[in-house]
Amino acid sequence: MDNTLANEDLAPVSLKNKNWTSFNFFTLWVGMSVQIPTYMMASSLIEGGMNWLQALVTIFIGNAIVLIPMILNGHVGVKYGIPYPVFTRASFGILGSNIPALLRALVACGWFGIQTWIGGTAIYTLVLQLFPDVRNITGEVLGVGYIPFLCFMTFWFMNMFFVWKGLNSIKWLEALCAPFLIIGGVALLYWAYTNADGITQVFETKSKFETSADFYRFFFPALTGIIGFWATLSLNIPDFTRYAKDQKSQVIGQIFGLPTTMTFFAFIGVAVTSSTLAIYGEAIWDPIILIQKFDNPLVVIFSVITVLLATLTTNVAANVVGPANDFSNLAPRYINFSRGGLITGILGIVMMPWKLIADPSGYIFTWLIGYSALLGPIAGIILVDYFIIRRTVLNVEDLYRRDGEYTYVNGYNPKAIIALLLGVLPNIPGFLVQIKVIPADSVFQFLVPLYHYAWFIGLFISAFSYGLLMAAEREVQELRPSLQ
Repeated sequence: MDNTLANEDLAPVSLKNKNWTSFNFFTLWVGMSVQIPTYMMASSLIEGGMNWLQALVTIFIGNAIVLIPMILNGHVGVKYGIPYPVFTRASFGILGSNIPALLRALVACGWFGIQTWIGGTAIYTLVLQLFPDVRNITGEVLGVGYIPFLCFMTFWFMNMFFVWKGLNSIKWLEALCAPFLIIGGVALLYWAYTNADGITQVFETKSKFETSADFYRFFFPALTGIIGFWATLSLNIPDFTRYAKDQKSQVIGQIFGLPTTMTFFAFIGVAVTSSTLAIYGEAIWDPIILIQKFDNPLVVIFSVITVLLATLTTNVAANVVGPANDFSNLAPRYINFSRGGLITGILGIVMMPWKLIADPSGYIFTWLIGYSALLGPIAGIILVDYFIIRRTVLNVEDLYRRDGEYTYVNGYNPKAIIALLLGVLPNIPGFLVQIKVIPADSVFQFLVPLYHYAWFIGLFISAFSYGLLMAAEREVQELRPSLQ
């Protein structure tokens, strides 16, 4: 095993360390799904015009779709005990694997920053409750007030503590916090029920769409954004399933953990946001703002603790484990899991997350859909490579060698790179229109609507083109012996 391609964190997991059961995967998803962005997504669908049922069904469908690549990619982790970046060496090449690894890592850094900002905001809410005068302190850091930024950094250090302790501490954090998070969600739902004159108030919210065409113009971009929500984990899920006892553990744990928990907490977000229309006369889609309206100090403290735990369990599992391994893959000799996690944390600050979630429209249509256009193609390539081209058979030793089966051309597989570009290109015009770099009536106008289906478009184009390119290469290799 080449020490420039491996370290203790990237090496295959031994059998004695494969001890994750279905319960561990279930609690993992409870910890990752019960989070403020889940709540914000559901609530922003109502803000966009959906009624409660339309929002809930949209979220359920999106999570059911993304569960498919989640389970399929999880297969390789269980079978070979390897993490995501090592898995991508089979399709992209020993060195080319850094392309999908870093694309996934940079997205995770943005997510890490968003979650850390949310956690910091929760701490700031608690500080205001205990010390109201701090709101009078002026001055800014990177466009943010001194005290909010200090709270942001406090939560940042809390995350880094568990990163430095390693993956085992994250496993126990998820298991211990899962029951508390469920209780916190139920308590919030009870608050909505008791303060909005009964839960029936929730179901009275009407759809703002006048026609089916208007609804579907919003539905498909929203669905793509919801899929993009877990598009990151659908790639690097082997980082967790490599510790599974067997395939059954990861399949059952994820089926019962992901769609059920996401739908349950999405309903809480939908119900509470709908209730705020009756209670406050406006839809409050940000739960941190909602907490600030509570009068009882004990309720505020309990709510803030729930938010902190929900954000912490999501952040360290969903947004650090993957990029930590991805950065380690870049230079295994110098970057281990802990150092990779530190790099993730620093980049999360640099990306100024408070700007990424400034409004619900930008959150779904720019951030979520934008990065799904990058991750969909990667998913298509690695799934076709593993299940169709290689029939789930990998040469594990060669995954850690520079002169083995996965060397391709100087460590890169040109066909994977070409397929990736082909999957991304059709979505670029729509993204440029979304961020207002080019006008909607530009020369690429006919491609702009494709952006609403970015994850699907990228996945199918890259999967199909990669399959064709690799099949053609295999045919050439099979013909060579008969020609010699």
